[in-house]
Amino acid sequence: MSDTRPIRRGPYPELTWPGVLVGYLLGSLIALSIGYASLKLGFSIEGSELAAILGFGILRGLMGRSSIVENNINQSLASSVNAASSGMVFSLPALFILDYTDFNIPLTVLGCMAGAVLGIAFIIPLRKQMIDFERLPFPGGIAVAAILKSPGAGMHKAWLLVAGAVISGAVHAVSLATHWDAVPLGSWIGMPDYMNGVWYLSLMTVGVGFLSGSGGLFFVVGGYVCYWMLAPILNLQGLLPSAQELETAGMGMARYLQSSLFRPVGIGMLIGGALTGVVLALPLMFNAVRSMHQASKTQSAVSRDELPIRALYIAVVAAFGVLLTISELAVPGMTLWRGATMAVLGTLWIWMAGVILSECIGRTNWSPLSGMTLIAITILIFVGSGLGDRQTVMAAVIVGAAACVAMSQATDLMLDLKTGYLVGATPRMQQIAQLLGSWIGPILIMWLLFWLHKDSPLGGEKYPAPQGQALASVIQGILGGDVPTQKYIAGAGLGALLSTSGIGGLGVLVGLGFYLPFDIVLTYTIGTVLRLGLDRWKGSAFSEDVGIPIAAGLIVGEALIGVGSAVYNVISSGGGAG
Repeated sequence: MSDTRPIRRGPYPELTWPGVLVGYLLGSLIALSIGYASLKLGFSIEGSELAAILGFGILRGLMGRSSIVENNINQSLASSVNAASSGMVFSLPALFILDYTDFNIPLTVLGCMAGAVLGIAFIIPLRKQMIDFERLPFPGGIAVAAILKSPGAGMHKAWLLVAGAVISGAVHAVSLATHWDAVPLGSWIGMPDYMNGVWYLSLMTVGVGFLSGSGGLFFVVGGYVCYWMLAPILNLQGLLPSAQELETAGMGMARYLQSSLFRPVGIGMLIGGALTGVVLALPLMFNAVRSMHQASKTQSAVSRDELPIRALYIAVVAAFGVLLTISELAVPGMTLWRGATMAVLGTLWIWMAGVILSECIGRTNWSPLSGMTLIAITILIFVGSGLGDRQTVMAAVIVGAAACVAMSQATDLMLDLKTGYLVGATPRMQQIAQLLGSWIGPILIMWLLFWLHKDSPLGGEKYPAPQGQALASVIQGILGGDVPTQKYIAGAGLGALLSTSGIGGLGVLVGLGFYLPFDIVLTYTIGTVLRLGLDRWKGSAFSEDVGIPIAAGLIVGEALIGVGSAVYNVISSGGGAG
């Protein structure tokens, strides 16, 4: 039977209205899902692969479109929307945890938008050097390109993702309705309370564990060391609290150990591991500076496929002006010179950190974003000295959030440009798509933070926000607050030591295992073990073609039901997101 389809001549559709609108839809969906998961689990995942899979389902499956580069535009725009999730979730929850919620919301959102533009503008001139000349691998970009190049597999993965989302959403809805969100397996088999054998009922957590694969083992190790090694040792030495002490504290043994010992040490490990990761990334920074120098020499040879450099200069100047305006207006008492200093430092930090992080993710697929955020906000707090403590913190965190969004956008764009390079996309079109997607993410994530905080305070048991908690602890330490300094210092030393092992982010991953409730770690273990088992028994190709789409769906389904439930709880209680 002959193929009667018309033969296409000329370029394939690329930057089209269907691609842009689908990108906005999927980007919003992914940003809310990953933002919610990040507040729960303390780390973010890349949204490009999710967008590529779902893009096939809509553009090819429902709309009958067949252009790979059009789906690449959809994926680039969607991941640009999602870039705000890690940038804001790693920084702004600190203000909620410290109860500094009277900051100027519209200006903060505008600042994060400006930061996104800055991050994109600063990283575009490095595209040719990092991708064309140095040919950095960008493993995440290669994985997305593989999806785009296999249309049939893409449709199959889209259906698997939707199925995973339906199952996960249904299970979470039942869990919320019955208030049965944990399985006390440990007590059923006679396990001591200090070993904390409660399993969190969350398919989203299983999905994140599956996506993390072998890298998730280090996160798992942190939790098991706490409750199945250190806690039994403390029990043998008679150092566990008595029943009377627990009654006075109003909590069980496992929760007492987490709040008084493992959580403070874990926060210290997060800080120490993140900062050490930044120090270890300094050689990459020097490498990137050299890349910038080389890129400047070849600028005259840049083709019309790139955005004109003049447009980027205008974007940088405009975004800097917005940062200055935020520093002046968002916080009462800010003087002009302090605001200008913050804006200058924020702009410079965005450039330097964006380059470092792009090099890191290009070579290792790991990014010390949280460490860069900690350093930036610490510097900005010292710059703002002389204001009241509250004003200093708000100004530093707001400008720091803008810088964090910028860093996230820079790494996301470079990863997407790698994908585009492999599938034959036009860099200019991808850069425009990235800019088009940069404005909506900050709006969505700010809305998400306020709704979830009204449902249950950020930094609490329901939404732990580990990265925000670590930042809040640093701020309290700088301002001389009552913090468990010795535990933080011990944890920071351990995190720094682990980070020098040569395994990217090891100190942070193990620190998260210490910090997060053990029921999350146990459930996360299921996903990690499933991934390792499937890789061994069925092959990595099966995990990528079947397991990863289902795991991604588990995240999306539970997250959307969780966000919807939070909104319903707030509305039904008479609250609002204002």
